[in-house]
Amino acid sequence: MVWAVWKPHSKFREGRKFRMGNPIFFGRKTMAKVTLSKQQREEILKTLKARFEQNKDRHQGLKWAEVQARLEADAQKVWSLNEMERTGGEQDVVGQDKKTGEYVFYDCAAESPKDRRSVCYDREALESRKEHKPKDSAVDMAAAMGIELLTEEQYRELQKLGAFDTKTSSWVKTPSQIRKLGGALFCDRRYDTVFLYHNGAESYYAARGFRGSLRV
Repeated sequence: MVWAVWKPHSKFREGRKFRMGNPIFFGRKTMAKVTLSKQQREEILKTLKARFEQNKDRHQGLKWAEVQARLEADAQKVWSLNEMERTGGEQDVVGQDKKTGEYVFYDCAAESPKDRRSVCYDREALESRKEHKPKDSAVDMAAAMGIELLTEEQYRELQKLGAFDTKTSSWVKTPSQIRKLGGALFCDRRYDTVFLYHNGAESYYAARGFRGSLRV
């Protein structure tokens, strides 16, 4: 069965279920339940292995064979990684959770992923705009890909591994107390310093996207 992402017509309540044949569709975007072909799977694993080997400073002490074993056991996570790659994330392993054994991937592209830019923060912000709506929102795109937006703390961890977003910026996960007042947070790197800013959640810019994380 293939699960699809569907945007409801305004007359439907968001969050209700709708059945069209076999799939069930939800008003909110969720990760599509799909897998890759054998060739696609081989290609993304080859890309990830090459990046892992070329950037050993990001994951000192970790072995690709062990990462690959986990990936081969979870086709859905491999699909999510392929979506990250497809949208310009250039994701890589940045650590391992010692308690769960999970490997942690962050988007490591030099600039905010190119095919995730010009988006507002979340669906509420998207629907609040009366005109000139962006194509999507960061939170919805992340959910559809099966990944999480980086938090401010995670973003700062990433910046210890290199200089990222020196020409662009990236939305980061925003605390609920800020979001309920209409704001959202984003970060960038300028003057060799990482900055945290705020903006209206409905705003969007050609040079702002978002970075995600995935645990495998």
